[in-house]
Amino acid sequence: METVLREFHVEYIHAYDRKSPIRWILSHLLRYPHLPLLMVFASVVNNTAYGNIQLYIGKSFDQVLKGPTGALLPLILVIVLSAVLQGLTGLVRNYSVETLAQRIERDCREEYYVSLLEKSQTFHGKQRVGDLMSRATYDVHALNLMFSPGLMLIVDSSLAYAIPMIMIARLHLSLLLVPLIFTVFLVITLLDYNRRLEPVSLAQQEQNGKLSAEAEEILTGILTVKSNVQEKYELEKFLSDARVFRDYFIQQGIIQARYWPMLAFAVSWGMSLLHGLYLWRTGVISLGTVIGFMGLFNTFRFVTYISLFSFNTVQHGMASAKRILEIINTQTELDQNLQGVRKKIEGEVEFDTVFFGYNGALVLKRINFSIEPGMTVAIVGGTGSGKTTLTRLINRTFDPLVGSVRIDGIDARDWNLESLRSQIAFIEQDVFLFSRTIRENIAFGREEATEEEIVHAAELAQAHEFICSFKEGYDTVVGDRGVTLSGGQRQRIAIARALLTDPRILILDDSTSAIDSRTEDEIQKAIRNASLNRTTFIITHRLSQIRWADWILVLKKGELVAQGTHEELMETSEEYRKIFSIVPRGKVYGFHT
Repeated sequence: METVLREFHVEYIHAYDRKSPIRWILSHLLRYPHLPLLMVFASVVNNTAYGNIQLYIGKSFDQVLKGPTGALLPLILVIVLSAVLQGLTGLVRNYSVETLAQRIERDCREEYYVSLLEKSQTFHGKQRVGDLMSRATYDVHALNLMFSPGLMLIVDSSLAYAIPMIMIARLHLSLLLVPLIFTVFLVITLLDYNRRLEPVSLAQQEQNGKLSAEAEEILTGILTVKSNVQEKYELEKFLSDARVFRDYFIQQGIIQARYWPMLAFAVSWGMSLLHGLYLWRTGVISLGTVIGFMGLFNTFRFVTYISLFSFNTVQHGMASAKRILEIINTQTELDQNLQGVRKKIEGEVEFDTVFFGYNGALVLKRINFSIEPGMTVAIVGGTGSGKTTLTRLINRTFDPLVGSVRIDGIDARDWNLESLRSQIAFIEQDVFLFSRTIRENIAFGREEATEEEIVHAAELAQAHEFICSFKEGYDTVVGDRGVTLSGGQRQRIAIARALLTDPRILILDDSTSAIDSRTEDEIQKAIRNASLNRTTFIITHRLSQIRWADWILVLKKGELVAQGTHEELMETSEEYRKIFSIVPRGKVYGFHT
């Protein structure tokens, strides 16, 4: 059995067959076997009742021709009861298939969402958010439509073909001549139609995902677009792709326009009438039988017409299933290691000959250092030197290509991933806040936190004062990505969120870059207090932060070129002095204090 790697696991999630789109859809369908069985049963009764109406109309016509009308009442009663039965079973059929479609959409969306949570950061870094969202909305809903009305119409139209054919055969076998000829042409046409429609349907879905991704990027980066006066360029680019999307629908329309079975049905209908009248004139069948036969043959009109729509809907659903399954089946590089080490972290961190890179290009080379528990470590270096990437290896956002990262002497890969990450807090330079209340954002890592704990964390991060200045206080909704807050306010909330989790290892990626000097001084005091008895990594160029670090790592082009205390590096590392424009004589230029 193939081992599935994933960073996150839900125990209750149902196991589906993901070997192919058809098997995946069937495994979803078979989760609720009573619903498709109920749909088929109701559809059988429904079409039988409809056919029964046509037969008894023919019998009633024969009875009228015979003269006495007294025997008509039982025939009329059968017709009325059949019509009532047809209506009731139609409701049952529609209810069962709609329930099935809604449940499958729900289950597919849940399965897809869980699979996204299982994937590593490497996977998400290669994806376009808009395309992933398109699959979660447009493609998942297409699966709903594939079942209702798509599958329901196919099942119903198939039975609307099979049951009348059986009834026609029971009227007289010779009446099957024209219906069978028509069937051959219909099957050939449907096979050719589906063959030509499949690639167009898949291309439509792919192009829709591309449009969604572009719209998401433009709206996310709207400030950049406007700052660089690129509205016209982005509009032309989007409209160009929209025209491609339109062209696929035109291509679909051309394929549908060449769908000629409706013409074949009209010709066959006329031929059936002539054939039926010929059999009547030769005395083989009665005139009422001809009328019943034509009523049954008329059901093929529904089969012919609806096949154009139903098969198109199913093709879209199959294309969507293929796109969704493509993401679900993508393997991640990291595993949560459910049987891994679960214990309290002391804070020792060691890098042993670590190499790491993206897409074949090395970002970190031969990194070696060892940090004792409770130490504060400053990481400095030029842009692109690998500072943030290095810290991402500590909480296993990535795994090294070569070498090992050890936490408390244990390889990070041997830790239970949830246990490891729950004890490491990361405050990013580009803070992400959810469109929720400030309280919910601070308590994001600890939903069970009390009001007192949330307020205390905000006070430590110097956020309590500005939060209370809002009309709604801690119940203020911060907007998408915290857009209603200033940069400094967002970072202070992020610091409060990290402090609330009481991490054993704290990582700050230039987290005070958007805070004024006065507030920074206060936050530094809070962070220094919070750093007691825990290991802290600080990515910064502020000398005021670096000076009180116990140890400093100097990176250059992915290599650890120096490490030591501030005083040691001032004496021994030319690269360290260059970072702060410090000349050997002690003059200082161009750094933040």
